[in-house]
Amino acid sequence: MDGVAKKHFDPGVYLASEGPGRKIVRFRAKQVFFSQGSRADSVFYLQTGRARLTVVSKKGKEATVTLLAAGDFFGEESMVGMDPLRTTTATAMTVCAVLEITKERMLRVLHEEHAFSDFFMQFTLNRGLRTQADLVDQLFNSSERRLARILLLMAQFDKPGEPETEIPAITQETLAEMIGTTRSRVSFFMNRFRKLGYIDYNGHIQVHKLLLDTVLHDQLPEENSSRPKLLDPPPSKARAARRALLA
Repeated sequence: MDGVAKKHFDPGVYLASEGPGRKIVRFRAKQVFFSQGSRADSVFYLQTGRARLTVVSKKGKEATVTLLAAGDFFGEESMVGMDPLRTTTATAMTVCAVLEITKERMLRVLHEEHAFSDFFMQFTLNRGLRTQADLVDQLFNSSERRLARILLLMAQFDKPGEPETEIPAITQETLAEMIGTTRSRVSFFMNRFRKLGYIDYNGHIQVHKLLLDTVLHDQLPEENSSRPKLLDPPPSKARAARRALLA
């Protein structure tokens, strides 16, 4: 056989170790990986911890785009165009370890290693499907159901293996941004979920499988997510007279 057999490439080993064009960096909670508008010259792979991506509008309003967990890539915009800029700000929610890969190295390994390109494509497809699901969620589901879905995703009930039922600290304001409602509504739903036994909520949030079962069987109490029922006004002689004329 001509030539030398190519060494087996393992994406998991590659993403867990340092090497040419890639380094492991550790971040404290609330530390920023990169900021919106800064130069994008590397891709990040979250090895451990939780993070989030946010955007700020021209009027200064901040919104959370998505939450990140171990196994997620982010900062992929660096591979588009000649001199791209960051479209979001990435911030650690907990202590994190990330592999930072330069743009040049990332493009090279995608081109040379089919196992890695397949791995990255699978991640990209899954993220696209999740983004589509997020859009459908925003368009068609109640804010209560959207909150339940976010809590389940944060507890990683969508991934193989045992879920991490205690999720990182997150404010009601952030949850409200993500599901498109007010903080007061989030507070109402969270207290309701706690009373129903779906979560434990006392400083930290612990999500129970009961919430997943309830969502899967579409058994969230509809009254929680609907508008208050309109009651008839108190009876009056004038109103009774009008009804008699219409009878």
